[in-house]
Amino acid sequence: MLLTFATGFGLGGGLIIAIGAQNAFVLGQGLRRNHPVMVAFVCALCDTILIAAGVAGLGTLVANYPILTKIAAWGGAAFLIWYGFAALRRLFETETLSESDVRQAGWKAVLSTTLAVTLLNPHVYLDTVVMLGGIGGQFPA
Repeated sequence: MLLTFATGFGLGGGLIIAIGAQNAFVLGQGLRRNHPVMVAFVCALCDTILIAAGVAGLGTLVANYPILTKIAAWGGAAFLIWYGFAALRRLFETETLSESDVRQAGWKAVLSTTLAVTLLNPHVYLDTVVMLGGIGGQFPA
């Protein structure tokens, strides 16, 4: 039991330390104070569902149908290109961030963006379904 906990804790910690698209989005929403609890909850819920799906064998299912791998690869590439261009566009903005300039988006817009950043990000599937799911599937129930 202790080995299972230590393995899960170490893997989870290692994935959180690496700041990816989802983590950067969550941190940004927290700094803006724009529905941070909802964002964190939705991300945690999606990650939990994807890890459970990986432990249940979703990675094996995807491996048996190569078209799913191609769809995921092209969808992930499109997401990363879109996210990269958005970051590049923000790089050339001359505005500074001040509390009075922060525009609060509505909860529906934040929710849809959270789901897009979480579920369209190819790293979430590699990290949760493939890696954590595969490792978690090796332990007894």
